[in-house]
Amino acid sequence: MTDDAPLEPSLNATLPLLPGTGERIELMLTFLRIVEAGSLSAAASQLGTTQPTVSRRLQMLERALGLRLLQRTTHTMRLTHDGERCYERAKELLAGWARFESELKGAREEPEGILRVIVPHAFGQERLIGPLSRYLQQHAGMAVEWLLHDDRAIQDYIAAGIDCAIQVGELTDPGMVAIPLGQVPRIVVASPELLAGRPVPQDAAELIDLPWLALRTFYRNEVLLTHATSHKRKRIPIKPRFSTDSLYALRSAAIQGLGVGLGSRWVMTEALKSGQLIQLTPAWQAAPLPVNLVYPYARFYPARLRRFIDIVRAEAGAMFGVE
Repeated sequence: MTDDAPLEPSLNATLPLLPGTGERIELMLTFLRIVEAGSLSAAASQLGTTQPTVSRRLQMLERALGLRLLQRTTHTMRLTHDGERCYERAKELLAGWARFESELKGAREEPEGILRVIVPHAFGQERLIGPLSRYLQQHAGMAVEWLLHDDRAIQDYIAAGIDCAIQVGELTDPGMVAIPLGQVPRIVVASPELLAGRPVPQDAAELIDLPWLALRTFYRNEVLLTHATSHKRKRIPIKPRFSTDSLYALRSAAIQGLGVGLGSRWVMTEALKSGQLIQLTPAWQAAPLPVNLVYPYARFYPARLRRFIDIVRAEAGAMFGVE
């Protein structure tokens, strides 16, 4: 992190004690913004205030905690070990406080307006439609913009007015509130035609010489498999004949015999039952993908978002639980 503005006086300067919880929350919010923006001046710009004010708030927080949170020189700034701990805890505390405040302010508020949600293509077309339907049935004053995107870099969408997103895979933005919903098991599959009468591969090494399909959002040039009992890991290099960002397209290509694919178990279930696909190396598994509901930090969350979060969390076990 960098900042070209001159430093404020040291912590030895006299600073007022914090009067109450409200100001403490404001100081923690400022600290989070400094870390995420990368500098005092950038944080000041985002908060609509001045760099000296942001610096003063940081010093007040450090004085109140009795800790040095940032190591600062004229041109550089980085988190201390205590600062890293404070950053992680502050995110948790502020997210909890925001939910508490929102519940108190809007417990009886009936949502109205438009909810804008980003969802992955596969889940957004199947498993999430049930909760979406119940959300609209319960709240007659609501409309929903249901945007299908498999790209996990959602920051630009949030900035454009998206309320929340369902994200499959590792989190890409630590500056978001993230509610864990579950995990998606994945399996290796191929069509019987691809094997052409050969025995079904049981060991991960047997997959190397087969043609492959790639799901670009999660793997491109290699797959990492772990044995279910021995926990031995094998990294399989691949040269895909077909690459896509669509889980459905991957399944269709696998059914057509174009190659071996690695995808979510729930998407492959019907094709496995019908015999269109066969599971390969059942003892060797790819790591399941985490699923999170993410949304930006705020001091107040509108009823339209709170009600949607409640429904998705209540049904997460059935939608995203281990199958």
